[in-house]
Amino acid sequence: MLHPSYTELINVVNSDVEPGDQPVVKSRYSIVIATAKRARQLIAGSEPTVKGSYGKKPLSIAVDEVYKGNVKILGEEEISEDTPEVTE
Repeated sequence: MLHPSYTELINVVNSDVEPGDQPVVKSRYSIVIATAKRARQLIAGSEPTVKGSYGKKPLSIAVDEVYKGNVKILGEEEISEDTPEVTE
């Protein structure tokens, strides 16, 4: 089993959502897309935000960043042209 699981990642991402609001992440697919997007940013040269990332694969680093809350996943309504894709 992988750690953290999809369920744990979804719970971490949605932990800041107020009761009654729509969750940012509603499915495993959303988590996969978000972590893959961050992994592509790391491959393109972005600096990892977690310690001990040397030698790890970009996707593993991206999952760690999401799980530790270093990377915020924005919902579609929160994204504008001025908003960076990933906030650190």
